[in-house]
Amino acid sequence: MVKGVVFDMDGTLVESEYTDWVWNHGIPDLYAAKTGLPFEEAKAFVEREYRKVGDEAAEWYDIRYWFRFFQLETGWRALMEQYVNRINVYPDVTPLLDRLKERFKLVLISNAGREFIEVEMGTTGLDRYFDRIFSATSDFREVKKTPRFYERVCGILKVSPGALIHVGDHFEFDYRIPRAVGIQAFHLDRSARQDGEFILRDLRELEEKIDSITG
Repeated sequence: MVKGVVFDMDGTLVESEYTDWVWNHGIPDLYAAKTGLPFEEAKAFVEREYRKVGDEAAEWYDIRYWFRFFQLETGWRALMEQYVNRINVYPDVTPLLDRLKERFKLVLISNAGREFIEVEMGTTGLDRYFDRIFSATSDFREVKKTPRFYERVCGILKVSPGALIHVGDHFEFDYRIPRAVGIQAFHLDRSARQDGEFILRDLRELEEKIDSITG
């Protein structure tokens, strides 16, 4: 029996433009203002420092860490609020959540830091749909959505993996890994480059899959 539907955030519910602007424009812009460097030089320096840490470290995802590292004077909250107009919800999201909310517990999981989740979900109003929200990096210090991460989420929700349906846009972390632990996962490929039984081109197809599973 399906008890919950789990969603990834960036690339699944909302476009990734917002996070790109915060990391690759906002922080370099503040660093340029602090140091007097031209923007492109500041951006190149900031991105080199990102790469030195790498996405296998929890600090990579931690905006507070980077504000301390670059000794930026403007608060990180102010920067995140500056770009909220860049947060765009995919058009197939709200109608689907409206319908699923009446049938299942809805859960949001993301590799993003909780600061980003709160801004993106709060600004769009999507937070009202979710019974639980988890950040792999903020809540569990997991740098990727690992098998252990999914198992811990199932433990907290007190459900077996098979009782959850999950959808996300990353083939490895949103499809292969949750499938490996027994979650009924689907890969959302909005580019429509892939095809297969567990590949979705938009979220409207997810509802069809859920209906076929639940009968």
